[in-house]
Amino acid sequence: MAYLFHQDELPKLVSTVPGRERVFFVSKELAHVNDMLAGVMRYKQGAKSPYHSHANCEHFYFIIEGRAAVETRDGEREVGPGDMVFIPADEPHRLRSIDPLFYFEFQAPNRFKTTILDGTPDDLLWEKVDGKVWVQS
Repeated sequence: MAYLFHQDELPKLVSTVPGRERVFFVSKELAHVNDMLAGVMRYKQGAKSPYHSHANCEHFYFIIEGRAAVETRDGEREVGPGDMVFIPADEPHRLRSIDPLFYFEFQAPNRFKTTILDGTPDDLLWEKVDGKVWVQS
């Protein structure tokens, strides 16, 4: 079975720490897939993720609009439209928007544990805003 979703019809997750929103297109709930997690993210200017890592999970960002700084153990690097960022499993990282930011995010497999290295547990809390399509697990 094929799935076709439009971002405006999907549930949105809004970070309890202001400035971040995500919409998943591929998840266990929406597409019955547990091997990956994929969607789009929007950050307001200055918004950032906590410095964190994902055990057992490769992580990719493809920047569509805006500029951001990616922080890893190797330092900080600016990225912008057309850049793909690959973060290996267990690699500490943080993304901070310089401009309003829009990017595609892909994580695989979708069986991982996130560890916050600099931040608070609230940085990982998201509120669901229902869309037209919503499948509860």
